[in-house]
Formats: sequence, C-alpha cells, structure tokens
Amino acid sequence: MPVQTSPRPTSQDSDPYARPSTIPSQGGRGGQRTGGVRKRTKRKDPLWARLTVIFGAVLMMTSGVAIVGSKALISQATGSIAQKNLLGGAGKTDAEGGADLDGPIDMLLLGVDARERWAADDVRADSIIVLHIPASHDQAYMISIPRDTEAQIPAFKKSGYAGGTDKINAAFQAGARNGGGWEGGAQLMAQTIKNMTGISFDGAAIINFGGFKNVIDTLGSVRICVKHEVKSIHTVMVDGKQMWKADAKKTGRPMTPVVYKKGCRQMSGLEALDYSRQRYGLPNSDYDRQQNQQQLIKAMARKATEKGMLTNPVKINQLIRAAGKAFILDVGDAPVADFIFTLRGISANELTMLRTNGGTYNGNANNREALSPQTLEMFQAVKNDKLGEFVYANPAVLSTRS
Repeated sequence: MPVQTSPRPTSQDSDPYARPSTIPSQGGRGGQRTGGVRKRTKRKDPLWARLTVIFGAVLMMTSGVAIVGSKALISQATGSIAQKNLLGGAGKTDAEGGADLDGPIDMLLLGVDARERWAADDVRADSIIVLHIPASHDQAYMISIPRDTEAQIPAFKKSGYAGGTDKINAAFQAGARNGGGWEGGAQLMAQTIKNMTGISFDGAAIINFGGFKNVIDTLGSVRICVKHEVKSIHTVMVDGKQMWKADAKKTGRPMTPVVYKKGCRQMSGLEALDYSRQRYGLPNSDYDRQQNQQQLIKAMARKATEKGMLTNPVKINQLIRAAGKAFILDVGDAPVADFIFTLRGISANELTMLRTNGGTYNGNANNREALSPQTLEMFQAVKNDKLGEFVYANPAVLSTRS
C-alpha cells in the first residue's frame, strides 16, 4: 500500500479530505486553542509516531534508554509529514486536561478491515477500543466497545450525514462518506463515543488490521494463547500453505480447513491476523473477538520490547516501514516525542485488558446491543481517572485472555 501525504485541515469545515484508498503518513503537530478547545494545525516535526503505533498506538512502552536511543534513528528515517485530525470536537479541552500530558491520557483506537475491492468510503470500524492511561502513567487499560452497540450518531456536516440511530460501527462509515475520508469517519466515531460515555480524548489511531500482517512478520511472530477452538472462515490450506479463500480458489487445488486449536503457540502475521478476525463459532461471538484483538495488540507490544529489538537499527527501520502502512495517528497538541517519553514507564506487562457487558450479549428494549449499567459505570471511572479502583472492586471485567 503506497504512502501519501496531505496537509492537515484546521477545522471541520475546511476542504474535504482526500479519499482514503491509501493510508496517509502522519507527523508531529502543533496547535492553537480557541475558547479552551484545541484548534488543530499542522506542525513540521519528525515522524516519531510510526514506531510508536507499531505496538498498538503508543503501546510500545519500554525503558527511557530504549526510547532515547530510538529517537535519533527515527529522526533520520522520517521526514516532515503532516498529521491528521482524527478527533474533531471530541478532543479534550484545557479544562479537561488537554493542555498537557501531566494527567490521565485517553486514546481512541479504531480497527478497520480495509480490503482493496471495497470502496474507500464503505468501511466500518469493527474494532473500537478505548485506551486509558491513569495520571500515574504506570499502567494502561484497553476497553472494547461492542461493534453492534446501538448508538445515537450525531449529524456530521462534512459528510452530509443527518444523524440517526444505528450500530456504533456505522458511525465511521457515515463520517467517511462523500469526501469525509477516514479522518471524518474517526471524528464522527469519536464524537459518538463522547456523547455516549462522556469521555473526551487526547488522541486517536486508525489501525488497518490488514497492515498488521507486515508488522507481525517483521517482528518474526507473536505468541498467542487460543482460548476456544475455532475454524477459520477466511483462510484455508492449499498444499500445506495457508491462503485467503479468494486466492486459494484461483489455484484450483484442493483446500482443507484452517482450525485454531486451544493452547499457546507462535503465529505468523497471516495466522495472527486471521485468528483475530474470527467471531463465528466462538461462544460469545464478537465479545470473544474483542478479547482476541486486544490479546493480539498486547502480544505485539510484548514481542516488540523483548530481546533488545528496539536497539537494533535495521529492525527499527523495518518496523517503521511496515507500520507506515498500518496506522494513522493523532496525539493532540503534544509533540509525539514528548508523548512517547511520558509513557516510558509502561510495558506490555502493565497493559490490562477489560471486558464490556461481562463479555457477553446485553440487549435493550429494542432487542439491540447496549452498554450495561456496569459498563457505563466503568466508562465513568475512566472519565474520573478511577479505573484502577473500579477494576479492583469489579474483577469480573478483566479479560479471560493472557
């Protein structure tokens, strides 16, 4: 997937974004503030972001020495590239702590399953994760929002969307249409989640799960522990090689099913990506998939920070190139290098995975998916930076994955 660059808009009412058939690279950002709300402008800083988002949008938290050592390498390998505005009006105001990185940090991670045969503006965000880092900056929590959750999606001028009630993953699609682009999709999703939970964000990332394959293959492999046996609906084996079904059919060769057995194993990029996409055949369908995708991000973070990988200049440059095809990043007004350094005390071992709705379907009066009272209380704890206390009092929200 080639990399494009484009200038960053200064407001939601500027010219429409370019169509997102390719993923633009992102750089650092400066900004101005009007009435306590961030007015975002482009900034010509080195593109520190790419190395960061490799590990799940700032989940590569290692020692300060490793980060300082990496900055010079990243500076040499990247140029001055504009960063995109993924939050719109859902970014934190000064009053909410958005002026600096001293307090809690909240990120919105959106996973899209973009495929070449699909129109660029016909993509839904099938993985929606809120990443919360408390003010102590020594822990990180991932909370997945079920993609089928009924939501009131507000009107969005950029794409001409009039607003309405739909599954929450449709917010991305509604914002991306008519020139809104993936940036517009992220902005509308962020505003929808803010309206639903009360959480404003310090930053956001769009993760193209298809791009994860190259990142994982660059890492070598990731260790995944399969909780429930599941048969792949996307891939098959042909002559001992795992292939996407569409490609396998073209060979005319016999195909055998791919089945992920219970237990822990090293997975290649294709295996890990395919496994994280499965939901049919799992006991709790999308809820199990949510946990599996969180597990994959944590496994990538763990692999990237082991055995001195971040001190290997060749490997770092390979990871930067691979990550440039998988992510779009927005870290608010803070320079991205400062953002990374602020989180230097967090490692993959301090990344806690949490479940919404007790890890299973929760219907409302319309027989649609809804956030349970406990889940809404959990998001209130995020807003108040009391999530650690909430988890201690409600251990059942912890993921069952390792």
